[in-house]
Amino acid sequence: MSLPRTAGGPPGVLALIPLPEATLAALRRDYALDYRPDGSWPEAAAAATVRAVVTNGSTGLDRARMAALPSLEIVSAFGAGYENVDVAAAAARGIVVTHAPGTNAATVADHALGLMLALARGYAPLTRAVQQGDWHGARGARPTLAGAALGIVGMGRIGRLIAARAGGFDMTIGYHSRSPHEDAPGTHYADLVPLAQRSDFLVLACQGGPATRHLANRAVLRALGPQGYVVNVSRGSVLDTGALLDALHAGEIAGAGLDVIEDEPAVPAALFAHPDVLVTPHMAGRSPAAWLAQRDALLASFAQHFGGERVTRAVAV
Repeated sequence: MSLPRTAGGPPGVLALIPLPEATLAALRRDYALDYRPDGSWPEAAAAATVRAVVTNGSTGLDRARMAALPSLEIVSAFGAGYENVDVAAAAARGIVVTHAPGTNAATVADHALGLMLALARGYAPLTRAVQQGDWHGARGARPTLAGAALGIVGMGRIGRLIAARAGGFDMTIGYHSRSPHEDAPGTHYADLVPLAQRSDFLVLACQGGPATRHLANRAVLRALGPQGYVVNVSRGSVLDTGALLDALHAGEIAGAGLDVIEDEPAVPAALFAHPDVLVTPHMAGRSPAAWLAQRDALLASFAQHFGGERVTRAVAV
């Protein structure tokens, strides 16, 4: 959707995160784009012209930075998460906050299943063993997903898609959320510890933010047990990194698959000392299809707002 040019020129857009080239090209076509994925900030004169910000849940936009943008009208999270955007501060100024729920959910769910399979079947350590000439010594039995118990933390779009994929492996499903969902697959657990106790795989797929910080703690990991695997495709803050390292060192869990981690991109070297730990660089939601859907959602929100229409993907306050 192309935005009509006005006499005052195109609206100024400040992008604070790395964006795909196709998205950048589309923004440059219709807007005055100030692209700052390096964490820098515009000088006051340039900041005064910014009417829109592109960010994501990790980078966010806090009250102080909003205050430094006097003409700001709309903040768009490139993806579903917006936990580090100060929605209350935005609402107080009449600033619209948008996101793109569901646009990368299928890709994240695929990634979660991939991590589960890779951990259970030992793809990484087995590849290293073969490279080192230990073909015969590496041919021991490994667990698989078929018939295993899966615990899902968060039963939103991503959680439901993970459950659907797990059904193809005849896995039994349990889930933890603030309240049960009548249409959700599996059994609801109000307490995360009992869910971990009955799970072979525990997948974190909930929202980030203060309410879920360190939700997966040492007690949860101990409950998961020495044959259990934890997978995190939510936010790094949901899983206590110190507790994870302690649990791995003590042999309290079998391994971990992490697409996100606290203090990323800094990853504790101790994580790589365990053969059954996989780390990917916060890219579970990145695929060509997901990027295209996120681009279209972003452009549609901007076009609706600057065209004087109701923004359909606005965050409810």
